[in-house]
Amino acid sequence: MVLATLKKPANTTTHNKTVTMKALVYQAVGKKALVDHAKPEITAPDDAIVRITRTTICGTDLHILKGDLPSCQPGRILGHEGVGIVDQVGPAVTVFKPGDHVLISCVSACGKCVYCRKQMYSHCTTGGWILGNTIDGTQAEFVRIPHADMSLYPIPKGADEEALVMLSDILPTSFECGVLNGKVEPGSTVAIVGSGPIGLAALLTAQFYSPAQIIMIDLDDNRLEVAKRFGATSTINSSDGKAAEAVMAMTGKRGVDTAIEAVGIPVTFELCEKIVTAGGHIANIGVHGKKVDLHLEKLWDKNISITTRLVDTATIPMLFKTVASGKIDPKRLITHRFKLDKILDAYDTFGDAAKTKALKVIIEA
Repeated sequence: MVLATLKKPANTTTHNKTVTMKALVYQAVGKKALVDHAKPEITAPDDAIVRITRTTICGTDLHILKGDLPSCQPGRILGHEGVGIVDQVGPAVTVFKPGDHVLISCVSACGKCVYCRKQMYSHCTTGGWILGNTIDGTQAEFVRIPHADMSLYPIPKGADEEALVMLSDILPTSFECGVLNGKVEPGSTVAIVGSGPIGLAALLTAQFYSPAQIIMIDLDDNRLEVAKRFGATSTINSSDGKAAEAVMAMTGKRGVDTAIEAVGIPVTFELCEKIVTAGGHIANIGVHGKKVDLHLEKLWDKNISITTRLVDTATIPMLFKTVASGKIDPKRLITHRFKLDKILDAYDTFGDAAKTKALKVIIEA
C-alpha cells in the first residue's frame, strides 16, 4: 500500500519531534476541552503538517458546538482558519518545504476534480470544507493540510499575520458569497443584514466597487457604530421590527439593488425579500439550519436573482494583494487576543459578543 511507504519519505523533513500537542476538541453537544492530543502525521503524499502560529474562532464553530452540523462528530479538533510554519511535507508536495510561512485556506482543494476545474473548490470531491469538520482542524499546535500545494498560500516576510488570518475564511466568504454574488456595482444601493464579523467583512469588500449607499442592519447598536466607522452610509437597528420600512424610506420606496443576508435565520432572509428592488439581487451568506419561506407571490414578477454559495476561496490571491497594498485592513475586525492555553476563555468571549463586544478573536499558539 502507498501509505506504508510514507513513514520516512526521502524528501520529508520534520523540524519538531513533538508527538503530542495541545488541541481544542469538540467532545459532545455543548462540550469542548483543551486536551493533550497526538500530533498529526502525513497520511497522503500531498499532505503537509503545519505548526500553527495564529488561528481564530468562527461562528460555524459555535454551530458545531450546538450540534447543528452532524458532519462534525465528537472527538474532532475544531478550527479551519490560521497561519503557520510548514513543519513537514509529503513526497508529492512541490510548492512548499519545511520552514515556509503559510496561510491556510479554510477550503482544501485537489485542483484536479471536475469542481476544482470550475474553481468550485468548496465542492472538491476529496476536499472542500473538511478542516475542523470531517478532519482535525487548526485550533491546535499542529494541523495536517491535505492537498497542500493548492490549500496553502506563501506569506512574504514582514506580512502581518493577524490580518492574514482574516483571509483564511471571513474575507473571501463575505466577498465571494455576498459582494460578488450580489453583483455590487458603482453607484448601486446595498443593504447588509447582519453587522457581525461576516457582515462587516462584506461591508469592507463591497467598497471595492464604490456603491452609492451601504445600509447596515442589526439589533446591536455597538456593531452598528463599528459599521459606521468601517464605511456604512446608514445604519438601522431592526429591534422594532420596522427595518423594511426604514430601508424603503432611505431609498425613495425603491428598495436596494443588492440585499446581503449575513445572519442565517428565517427573519433576516425574509427581510432581504422585502427590501430588494425590481431587478435586484439577494445574496445569501448565512448558514441556515431552519426552513425559510420564499415569497414568490410577491417576487415572481420582480426580475430578481437569489444566490447561495459556500466559499471557494478562489479570491484569496486577489485579497492577499489588496491587504498587502493597504487598500483594505481586515485587522480592524480583531477585538480580542488570547494564547492557546486560554482558548476556552476566547470561546466564552466570542460566544457572548453582545456583552463583550467581540468581533474576531486571535489565538496565538
